[in-house]
Amino acid sequence: YVMISDATRLPFIECDEETYDDEALLFDNQEAAQNIADSLTGKGYLVRSMEVPVNQRLAFFSSLFSMGINALLLNKGMDKSQLIELAEFISRPELPRFSSEIAEQLKKDPNIKFHVENPEFHLTAIYFVQEIRKNPGQEMTDELKALYEEMLAHFGRGRYIFAARQDQGILVLKGKDGQAYQPLFTDSQEFQKFNREKKLRAMVVDAGKLVELVPPECSGVVVNPMGVNVQLKLASRN
Repeated sequence: YVMISDATRLPFIECDEETYDDEALLFDNQEAAQNIADSLTGKGYLVRSMEVPVNQRLAFFSSLFSMGINALLLNKGMDKSQLIELAEFISRPELPRFSSEIAEQLKKDPNIKFHVENPEFHLTAIYFVQEIRKNPGQEMTDELKALYEEMLAHFGRGRYIFAARQDQGILVLKGKDGQAYQPLFTDSQEFQKFNREKKLRAMVVDAGKLVELVPPECSGVVVNPMGVNVQLKLASRN
């Protein structure tokens, strides 16, 4: 069983006070998972426990890398709780992260494999959304402001998957505020969640180039609309 945040639709994460590991919470029985879910709900978090079927566990654990999660805490709150480093528990292909050098190599060899990932931004966004959605409409505390600034700093250093329609048309989503946003994705898994009907094409774009690509009618971007769903205004359009 894994603790899921309904605020992010991703595993609920905590930072270990002693080791500073960023942990997903796992449990080997439903009762233990429900006890922690009840405790976290009492603190205002939107969480639930979910069983991970055996045939989905490899994919689930592999997905944690792109979120910046580096550890698993098994049976939190019990006498036999155990911290497990993710890299010691599961391995994955050693592929480079997309870069300008990779882009040049792709011109010569389109079969080069690479990761498009932004684990630093994704992790910070998860922490921010978990906290800000505990109390909708709350004023930003100093701690939340610092977390938001850290998230923006990571965002500005990233490379993202930019979605467009197969017919070359630009894809735009409307936010609850009625404004238009360009969907953006931290990694291929988040893009695939959104592109289940396979009607979109993907481009890898530096954060600094977004202002040139996002349509002028858009206020900004919405990152991982099927996950953290963070809306960010573009600096030149504030």
